[in-house]
Amino acid sequence: MSHAVPTILDVAAAAGVSKSVVSRALAGAYGVAPATVERVKQAASDLGYVANANARGMSAHRTHTVGAFVRDASTPFYGHLLTAFQLRAAERGYRVVTATGAGSFSIAEERRALETLVALRVEGLIVCSGALPVEDVLPFAQRIPTVVAGRPERDESVSSVYCDEHGGGTALADRVADLGHERVAVFTVARSGSLTQSARTDAMARQLGARGVDVVLVRLEDHGDDPRRLDSAVDHVVAVGGVTAIMAPSDHWAVGVLEAMRRRGLRAPEDLSVTGYDGIMPFATELFGITSWRQPLDVIGSLSVDDVVDQIDGVTSRATHTAIDGTLVPGRTLAPR
Repeated sequence: MSHAVPTILDVAAAAGVSKSVVSRALAGAYGVAPATVERVKQAASDLGYVANANARGMSAHRTHTVGAFVRDASTPFYGHLLTAFQLRAAERGYRVVTATGAGSFSIAEERRALETLVALRVEGLIVCSGALPVEDVLPFAQRIPTVVAGRPERDESVSSVYCDEHGGGTALADRVADLGHERVAVFTVARSGSLTQSARTDAMARQLGARGVDVVLVRLEDHGDDPRRLDSAVDHVVAVGGVTAIMAPSDHWAVGVLEAMRRRGLRAPEDLSVTGYDGIMPFATELFGITSWRQPLDVIGSLSVDDVVDQIDGVTSRATHTAIDGTLVPGRTLAPR
């Protein structure tokens, strides 16, 4: 009876590491943890694997490049994360190659962008998209070290680094409730539009309800799904009556709310209090004075790079999930009822 010749993928699976780590461990390359080297060698020995000389030669030509996909680099959130990726990668001796859309990428286009990055022989991937389902990320995570950055992702097959959306939405809702607001509009985003914004606004609504606040849910996709066209959403809130505060899913949306209010002669917080989320420049300025919840994007970006580089170098072999706490940003737009 003949037996299939074991491959490097078999060794990687048996040792619980990526194919690239197996290559470097068996080649004696620098940067692979001794315990990982021993585990790889033991797996190779148990399977009877013999490294191919050509493959060993190819593994020596490393790119020291990490591919980063960001959904929309034109927005402050993704732009800040991308900058954090580049700064930390340089400190770790890596370059960042980026693929990005302009907020109009379809899910199929995002998958193709990841394929393009892999084709450039990047050694690891950082995926930063609030829309791409994890099911579309996992095939890449099975091929090369991958980290999902900026959103909660609990799948045990892929690492993630993110701000605690539930904790942030809950804490911000508590702030609104503590100031005596009894009827609050929460502007929600569908999960298909943004997994992160959907999660935080859901947490806001749930906590307000738990505090006895009457919640008016406003689905933004029913009002044009564009921060620059929120007139009908604000009109709806005014028509409902009794609402004293609006909680927006991001600072970007909050600015749209404030602009729509201004066009109607309404002021914040005199007529309606308004909160945002993200707490990053240029919106986190005294000029806007938006009450918000700050995500530590520099920390999220830095830890995401550390995670993927540690996977590449064989320092870690298992997926980790790191939640980072945010902080309240007091502002002028939220006041007692």
